Amino acid sequence: MPGYVLHQGATVLCLHGGQAQATVPNPRVKVAGQLTVQQPNPWVISACPFAPGSPMPCVTAQWTTAATRVTSGGMPLLLQDSQATCAPNGTGVNIIVTQLRVRAQ
Repeated sequence: MPGYVLHQGATVLCLHGGQAQATVPNPRVKVAGQLTVQQPNPWVISACPFAPGSPMPCVTAQWTTAATRVTSGGMPLLLQDSQATCAPNGTGVNIIVTQLRVRAQ
């Protein structure tokens, strides 16, 4: 099922509430006036409060799923339903807000 294409200004949080940001935006494709993001590039996470009893806050997120039919520069674009794993603790992310005009599969 198609999902909305993720962009650089999307609101993405680790499961503890830390803010995730794209490290390498895709300069070739824009949606809603903002650059899209591709799967292989990690995101950095700032201000992760981490869960009580866990000594390791989230630092980066690596995307494990992305579009299967839409690529840019040979790399899949991230979608609103894409999933990521945070390092060093292995938790996931929540995509809270993204643009709502362009879909991909």
